[in-house]
Amino acid sequence: MPTPDINRSGQLEIFVRVIEAGSFSAAARALDMSPSAVSKLVARLEQRLGTRLLQRSTRQLQLTPEGCAFYERGLRVLADLDEAERCASAHAEPRGRLRVNSNVPFAHHFLLPLLPAFLERHPQVGVDLMLTDEVIDLLEQRTDVAVRAGPLKSSSLVARRLGSTRMMIVAAPAYAARHGLPGDAAALLAHNRLDIGHARAQTGWPLREQGQMQTVPTGGNARASDGEALRRLVLGGAGIARLAAFQVQADVAAGRLLPVLEQANPGDLEDVHAVFVGQGGYLPLRVRAFLDFLVEQVDLAKPLA
Repeated sequence: MPTPDINRSGQLEIFVRVIEAGSFSAAARALDMSPSAVSKLVARLEQRLGTRLLQRSTRQLQLTPEGCAFYERGLRVLADLDEAERCASAHAEPRGRLRVNSNVPFAHHFLLPLLPAFLERHPQVGVDLMLTDEVIDLLEQRTDVAVRAGPLKSSSLVARRLGSTRMMIVAAPAYAARHGLPGDAAALLAHNRLDIGHARAQTGWPLREQGQMQTVPTGGNARASDGEALRRLVLGGAGIARLAAFQVQADVAAGRLLPVLEQANPGDLEDVHAVFVGQGGYLPLRVRAFLDFLVEQVDLAKPLA
């Protein structure tokens, strides 16, 4: 039987720390090591594997395809070790930095109000939060969990469904006073139809009239980077937009926004998922705790802000 290499897990953990930190120097500070020692350990790992894992430059580190695959599999191995240690100790608690990316509407109405309770429940976990409505590469951005709305593309990622929300077309009373509100899809074409600035899985607004489905294209004089910025434009009377019901239901109830063409709303739903790298069920305890917390606490019919 060959002699076991007791340094393999240590090299793997250092490699993962380098990717998560974004540089040898940042990883060295976190590990209380010198940057040269960290660099040499990663180089030794590459030599042992017989492949290059990182492309090094003065500005950044870039994973090679082999490095990307090794990082993803390495996360599972380290998570498996964490799970083994957790099973061996009844007192193990989630710990470490948790990197979360969320679309802006979900963050504003759910995640930001809930985070204090999560951090209080798990005091040894820290959260780094990034908000964007654009889809990111979790490995490239070194992200543990991302919250995404809409259909999911097939990928190596795993998803946990947080719920679904219906969509609504809305306008502000000030806009309605100046321009009126459309009575059907054809009249909607004459209005200022605002939208998100980046590509979406579904283009246009679906409507059902006289039993027939049709899609009205957007065509406004302004676009926004995210759903909450778009909501603010609509509240200011800039135009009409189609938004998630959880974003606007409080505004509609308070009279700040008016439903538009609800009689033609097809009732389509947009799913919201938490996605993560974790094929095979291997997850760091901090990630599993966060996912369980979201599933437990989030009710898309009851926004918190």
